[in-house]
Amino acid sequence: MENKQMVLFDYFDDALSLAIEGGFQKNESYDLEYKSAQGGFPKEFWKSYSAFANTNAGLIVLGIKEIKGALVIEGLSDDQTEAYKKQFWDECNNPNKVSINLLDNNDVRIAEYQGKKLLVFRIPFAGRTQRPVYLTKNPFGNTFKRNHEGDYCCTDDEVKRMLADSSTVLKRDSLILEHYSIKDLDQATIVKYRQLLSVARPSHPWNALNDEELLTKLGGFRKDRQLRIEGITLAGLLMFGKEDSIREQEEILPNFFPEFREKLSQDKSIRWTDRIYPDGTWEPNLLQFYLRVWPKLSSSLPKPFKLDNDQRVDETPAHVALREAFVNTLVHTDYSLNGNIIVEQDADQFVFSNPGTLLVSVFQYYSGGVSECRNPGLQRMFMMIGRAEKAGSGVDKIMAGWDSAHWRRPFIDPRNNPDRVILFMPLFSVIPDNILNELSARFGSVADLSPDELTVLYYCLVEGVVTNQRLQFTLNLHKVDITGLLKKLCERGFLESDSNGRWTLYTLKGDSDLDTSDSNLDTSDSNLDTSGSNLDTSGPNLDTSDADSENATDGFKKLKRNDLEKVIMQICKVGHVSIEQIAKSIGKSERYLKNEIIPGMVKKNMLEKLFPHTSNHPNQAYKTTDEYNEEF
Repeated sequence: MENKQMVLFDYFDDALSLAIEGGFQKNESYDLEYKSAQGGFPKEFWKSYSAFANTNAGLIVLGIKEIKGALVIEGLSDDQTEAYKKQFWDECNNPNKVSINLLDNNDVRIAEYQGKKLLVFRIPFAGRTQRPVYLTKNPFGNTFKRNHEGDYCCTDDEVKRMLADSSTVLKRDSLILEHYSIKDLDQATIVKYRQLLSVARPSHPWNALNDEELLTKLGGFRKDRQLRIEGITLAGLLMFGKEDSIREQEEILPNFFPEFREKLSQDKSIRWTDRIYPDGTWEPNLLQFYLRVWPKLSSSLPKPFKLDNDQRVDETPAHVALREAFVNTLVHTDYSLNGNIIVEQDADQFVFSNPGTLLVSVFQYYSGGVSECRNPGLQRMFMMIGRAEKAGSGVDKIMAGWDSAHWRRPFIDPRNNPDRVILFMPLFSVIPDNILNELSARFGSVADLSPDELTVLYYCLVEGVVTNQRLQFTLNLHKVDITGLLKKLCERGFLESDSNGRWTLYTLKGDSDLDTSDSNLDTSDSNLDTSGSNLDTSGPNLDTSDADSENATDGFKKLKRNDLEKVIMQICKVGHVSIEQIAKSIGKSERYLKNEIIPGMVKKNMLEKLFPHTSNHPNQAYKTTDEYNEEF
């Protein structure tokens, strides 16, 4: 099928078998929808079809319904499955029903679960030129997206943006701004760009061009012979423009306000230790914003002394990764949206946030090699001065650079309503030195293992055993990828398993006969928390690696609610902590904390979420708010 994107559910067989072996998860989610089909093919099916196709793929299962968090496996008869399959294909290929058919025969499966038949549909993420996927022949009022609350109808503005992005040749920033000239550009910015170009490409012929010729080569100035117009492009104005000229484009640039926020102080009275934003002291175009912010970002990374051909090299792969993430934010922003670019830095992470949507699936984003750039003119301008990679290689650089520093892998968080893409780049060490030494002593060199593989071994060493489900809250990987990773570690002799389906237990090779409840490994100095924070895994004054931990946690079980809240705030004082880790530290059930304690603490502003807008995020974690942090 033309332009069909590869998605996580191209692992359809494995994903489906995992669900069947371990039981379908109890609640519908961002990528899973249950529908009863006892009364016929469900009418609401097509809303979910549109929503998954426009958001980031998903599975629709017919024959299961959810009632108050409990699954009812209704099943389907042979006649029903055949009739529903035929109805689906008839309607899917009917343009009066839905705008496009994204599926082929491999995307529709009959599954058996608990002796009953189910009909499962894999809905891929539609390609950029295929979106919006909508019902009937009118996209307005009939286009849907997915969030954690389910399917919602897109606004007309959301539909218009998808239609704009669907252009065969995406050149959002090539728009000619009528009645604009080079006088609307900041001459000092152009001079600075020329300096950067001459350093990056000293022998390039463009260095000899005049300003208008150079801007034309870069895509900052363009002629349209058909319409007989010429002038500065949107890319030219964004990169080199004067503030007043930028602000005049209220319809095209409704809220152009690039901002850098630095918070390195623990003093709650200090909101920002540094902030860069359009304050009237500089021309707030993208090049000037980049030149002011990049030194701040790069200086926070370690720069080990290194010589290359007798020349000092101060830049590490982590610097390359950070710069690529920064530039990606600038060139992939949808500047037509009423939102601003925000770059944040604190002691634990960098965060890059920009208005817009991903033009590729999340899976394609992490896989690399596929590039869809919303503003290719801006991308070319940064590429020519050595500040951006070629199309399709940027994300590879980001991941490789962070892996080289043994930090937790960056993760992307696309959000809807309003559309925004957020990239988190944690500064947490994946594996502490004492853990690496222990693993090396057991297995010899582990230098060839990936950060994800090392993380799996870490949890096996510290906790004695791991499961696929446990690792879903730790690794930035799909459960199917985790299955493959665990299998590989078993084959290489690092792990062994008890082969019990989805709930298979994995231990370090040779540990299966050991009593893991009394580990001699001291984990109290570990810098790794399950949520990615620097929390001591022992919790407050509690060594969970000790055999006496059961007696220690017994004391917490008798606490009153008020005292329990204080203990939790103490645990979450130093960084974001997962519910799983909190439960382990105090001897309470995760369900009790999740349903009875944590929501109330968030509501009372005692705790703040790592992902405040994504309630069911698999890496959700909690941190004591600044308001209460001083008490501890």
